[in-house]
Amino acid sequence: MTRSKSAARPDHTPVRRRIRGLDADERSEQRRRQLLASATELFALQSYSGTSIEQICQHAYVGTKGFYDHFESKEACYVALLEQITVQFQQRVAEVAAESAALDWEQRLRAVVAAFVHAIADDVRLAKVTFGEAGGISPAVEKQRRGNRRWAGAFLNTQWPTVDADERRSLAVSLAAIGGMFELVADWLHHHDDGGAPDSVQTLTDDLMHFVKVVELGRRAAAESR
Repeated sequence: MTRSKSAARPDHTPVRRRIRGLDADERSEQRRRQLLASATELFALQSYSGTSIEQICQHAYVGTKGFYDHFESKEACYVALLEQITVQFQQRVAEVAAESAALDWEQRLRAVVAAFVHAIADDVRLAKVTFGEAGGISPAVEKQRRGNRRWAGAFLNTQWPTVDADERRSLAVSLAAIGGMFELVADWLHHHDDGGAPDSVQTLTDDLMHFVKVVELGRRAAAESR
């Protein structure tokens, strides 16, 4: 019986070396996660400007070459970290909004605001990195920060119980409301750093709820006056 050519041909596919059960790509991704986790810890603890690439590498047990395999600079590392945290926030808030879509406006608002607050307050380091560090680092970071606000403004614009006939104006009000909400978060974070009361997370939720309800009342009054 004649063997087929394919059966006779030896397999020259290179064997991917595995170390501790991980191949090269998996080890690279693990190093990236370690670097971002260390950047989170250090940026929150000693600020962006007070943290060096060498410190991030030492904390992550990753060589400097490993850092530059993933990020061209400390700024690029920060932008990647900000993107990662933002995606987590956005996914959580969007999930809760979808889950509470059948509720009335105030119940839905409380569920979404609570999800937002817990996404940042359950790990205060995330709040420090996103709200305490983002302003003024660089044009690239500012662009990312503005993009995050625009996303949040557009998201809020889909949640209002009443809709302004002028979509551009409605979106502008939503964006301004997000700016106010983010300022309340920044103020809460400053208070937290100064040793805020144990109930400060609930206080932040209540303050955000009150603020958005006041904005909604203003939108409704403006619509009724036209």
